[in-house]
Amino acid sequence: MLDNHHKNLATFIHLSTFSRFIIPFGNFIGPIVLWAANKEKSEFIDQHGKQAINFQISVLLYAIIIGTISVPFFIFKLFNGMDVINFHGFNNFHINVGEPSPLLYIGGGLGALAIIAFIVELALIVRASLSARDGQVYKYPLTINFLK
Repeated sequence: MLDNHHKNLATFIHLSTFSRFIIPFGNFIGPIVLWAANKEKSEFIDQHGKQAINFQISVLLYAIIIGTISVPFFIFKLFNGMDVINFHGFNNFHINVGEPSPLLYIGGGLGALAIIAFIVELALIVRASLSARDGQVYKYPLTINFLK
């Protein structure tokens, strides 16, 4: 029997991921605490807790991959043409931006992809919360199931 209390707990498990805007790693701490304290009460709460935690771990993994790929493109462009040997202090120091490099376009594209992924993540969390409120099981797309 699925009652309103179980639906509310499952909803709050998903919504607790927004605590990352207040508490560092709150997107992990909130769902883990709520799920661990209530997973024996209902299979519904257990499923939603695992989904929320798996999704947050997957998002972190994807962000690390995108960051690892994009950061070198910006570093190579920043230090391109900088003469380190003939550096004469800060009096005449300037950085010549010059012509945009294809590396900068690739890095910028990956940065734009990260921003779009962040917006999609927020929308999916809200959608999962609404599904939990309605008593439906929600599976996040592109989620790696670390907890089964």
